[in-house]
Order: sequence, then C-alpha cells, then structure tokens
Amino acid sequence: MKLPVTVIGGYLGAGKTTLINHLLRNANGLRLAVLVNEFGELSIDEDLIEAEEDGLMSISGGCVCCAYGSDMIGVLEDIRDADPGFDHVLLEASGVALPASIMTSVSLVKGLRPDATVVLADAEQVRRNAADKFLSDTILRQLEQADILLVTKADLVTAQALEDVCGWLRVRSGPARLVTSAKADVPLAAIVGALPLAGRRLSSGSDPHAAFASVVLTPESPVDAQALARRLADDDSVTRAKGYVPTSEGLALIHVVGPRWDVEAAEGTHQIGVVCIGPKATFDAQKILQFVGQGA
Repeated sequence: MKLPVTVIGGYLGAGKTTLINHLLRNANGLRLAVLVNEFGELSIDEDLIEAEEDGLMSISGGCVCCAYGSDMIGVLEDIRDADPGFDHVLLEASGVALPASIMTSVSLVKGLRPDATVVLADAEQVRRNAADKFLSDTILRQLEQADILLVTKADLVTAQALEDVCGWLRVRSGPARLVTSAKADVPLAAIVGALPLAGRRLSSGSDPHAAFASVVLTPESPVDAQALARRLADDDSVTRAKGYVPTSEGLALIHVVGPRWDVEAAEGTHQIGVVCIGPKATFDAQKILQFVGQGA
C-alpha cells in the first residue's frame, strides 16, 4: 500500500504548529513523519523530542520530524524508503504556500499517495486577513484548495461570530468539510484517516473527542466499493472514511476525505471494515450504516 501524505496548510498564525504537536501527542501507536521547510518554523514540544540531529528530530512513539528545505522530493523519498517504515506523512506548508501545488509534487513520487489537504483558518483573523489587498489572493486560494477546512481558535470568538465566519468560509471553500476546533483538539482520524494498526480491533461509537462521532461499516457480502465511496463522499456529515471492503473481485481499500474519494485494489489479508468519522452535531450513524444495505 502506498504511503499516504497529508498536507497541512493555512496562513501564518493559523495554528499549524499547535495541530502538529497535538497529532504527535495522540498518534495512538502510528509512526508519523512530519516534514517542515525549516525547523525554526515549527516548534515541536520539548518533551516529545528524544534526539535531535541536523535536519532530523526523533519524536517519542517512533515518529520523526524532518526539515526538507529546497529538496522536498528527496526527503519524501527517504521517508518512503525508511526501515522500519512510517504509517503516514504530515507535510507542513509554509504560511504563504499554496497546498495544491505541494500535493501535485507529492503525486509525482512513486510509492506515495496524496491524502487530505487540510487548511487551517483562524476564526478570529481569517476574514480580516482575506480583506487585505496584499494577502487576499493567497488566503482565498488556500481556502479553495482545502479538502478539510479546520477552523481554529474557536474559543476566542463568540458563538455568533463563529457561526458568521463559518458561513463566510463555506462560501469560499467549496465542497470542503468544515471542522471547528479550539487549540486544535481534533482526533487523529479526522485529519489523517489512518487505518488501525494490524491486530487492533475496529471500534464503533463515540470518538474520544466529544465533538466527533464514528461508526464502522462491516459489509458481510461483496459491495460496489466505488458506489459506497461515492455515497460516503457525498454525505456532508462524513469528514473521513477509510477501510477495506469485499467486492466481487477481491478486497478493496476505500479512502474518503471530505468530498474526495478513491478506491484501490488491496493485496493480502485485511480486517473488513470502513471507519467513518464526522462532527457529532451532524453525524448520522444509523443513516451511514444503511449505506451497505442500499445496493452499494
């Protein structure tokens, strides 16, 4: 299976560092590789760092942080070929970068698979910054390129202000799934969609983070994997979905990130189940469970 890469973008000060530290603290046994342009741009919490060398930090739990500078492709290839391997790559874009161009470069590297493009938007500052004539074009293009739009610092604005900015963002981010957070407190599965580790049981029900819920689809007979993936991607309440399903031609791996979906043939033996996750306020587990019984 190809190594998935998530690009984390958003303007300066949107909370990318806070999000990455949170994901590293809650990796749940996954080996994450974090790529940043320069170490000075990302402050990994000191208690997470086990060792530091030129261009590389060893993080607790088997994760690493690499600086790629001007050689992003080379570093991605090194991460891809690492032994032991990694489960997922988090690639932090600079505050003025366009995440779509970075993801295009990722797609050119053999053995890597573009996963989510996650763009952060500061609930308190994003509209003000987008109105600046020097910043507007970059910020609006970043928002348009998101698969998942993470509205950060929701605790710094009133409920009405948050509702207003979310409405404004929905108009400018197209079909992206919008998720609100305070201090980047979102579950790992909502961002990277990583499969459970081998041997770990798939679980259904409430997510550990109170604002999210999850359910596992476990079809007992062959399904049309593409139709199921499309149905999940069309459901606005589903932020992420990933897992294996039986088809008439063998096992298939479904990936859903926001409105995007993909299906690939799976080799070997895997536990059947598609983990679906979304905001608890809109997530309808019973409706989603019916997807495997509606001709999918």
